Amino acid sequence: MKKLLLPAILLITGMSTINSQNMTNLNTNTSIAPAEQLTLTSEWDKVFPKSEKVDHRKVTFVNRYGITLAADMYIPKNAEGKLAAIAVSGPFGAVKEQSSGLYAQQLAERGFLTIAFDPSFTGESGGQPRRVASPDINVEDFSAAVDFLSVQPNVDADRIGILGVCGWGGIAIQAAINDPRIKATVASTMYDMTRVSANGYFDADNSKEKRNATRKALAQQRTEDYQNGSYQRAGGVIDPLPDDVSQFVKDYHAYYKTPRGYHERSGNSTDGWNTTSVMPFMNFKFFEYAGELENAVLIVHGEKAHSRYFGEETFKLLHGDNKELLIVADASHCDLYDNLDKIPMNQIATFFTTWMPENK
Repeated sequence: MKKLLLPAILLITGMSTINSQNMTNLNTNTSIAPAEQLTLTSEWDKVFPKSEKVDHRKVTFVNRYGITLAADMYIPKNAEGKLAAIAVSGPFGAVKEQSSGLYAQQLAERGFLTIAFDPSFTGESGGQPRRVASPDINVEDFSAAVDFLSVQPNVDADRIGILGVCGWGGIAIQAAINDPRIKATVASTMYDMTRVSANGYFDADNSKEKRNATRKALAQQRTEDYQNGSYQRAGGVIDPLPDDVSQFVKDYHAYYKTPRGYHERSGNSTDGWNTTSVMPFMNFKFFEYAGELENAVLIVHGEKAHSRYFGEETFKLLHGDNKELLIVADASHCDLYDNLDKIPMNQIATFFTTWMPENK
């Protein structure tokens, strides 16, 4: 039997002393958690039209924390053999019926088997309490999607990629750093949620004084939440819009608060995340080991996107000739949510095909 080299932390905590009898006893407690019976909508309730070029169905899978995730699976009609597969999620605070589903369906039209999933605690996925975000659990959600895809009979397990939109673009890159099964990653109009949580937009709040003030306020909110027996919501996209807001806030409103992108299960469309969800993101840094990511990455950003600096500065951390930065002319952040005249879908598909080739 090949000896498994365990990280030092597992050895320190006593894992090295487990004998065969102990392992037998432990097995009853270490199986993958059973899937929760979720209530899934049967009708087409996406904010984009259904394609006649793909087959669609709902699927579920379980992550390493025992949370059952809900996803829409898109398969090219009349597909044969084992297909390259892509898991899609985002934007941060959105649901699979919005931008991620559009990307997934478009890529399925181009020959990929795809899933668009709701992150833990959101949308149709499981997890309590609702609307909680976590840098660890959300990264895990992508790896759980890879788990699921890797065992599908019509998927080539050696050709699995992921795509994240907005905040999930940064989460996707972080997942790829940790999970080499992810052969290619696309981050579209990406945010680094750890950076913006700790430093504010354009790093305007990057000081220990401002962070400590935020920490004190959030800690007090935790106390109040526990006393009240409920979690305060931070509110979704601001509505109605004040006259003096930035253009990108107006762009968010134009997507999430109008028929263009509104969805009743989306926190961005309704009342937002639990206020205290920002706490772990302030205490966590993505991309510390970005230079060690060997597999392919494509970062796509709009020329006019307020978030462009996240993508450009993250790209500088990556190494290798399989990393690309694509700036879309005359495109804003939200243009890359649903504007198919601006989203470079064919280039994205070509990127996945290039770095997830057959028989390699």
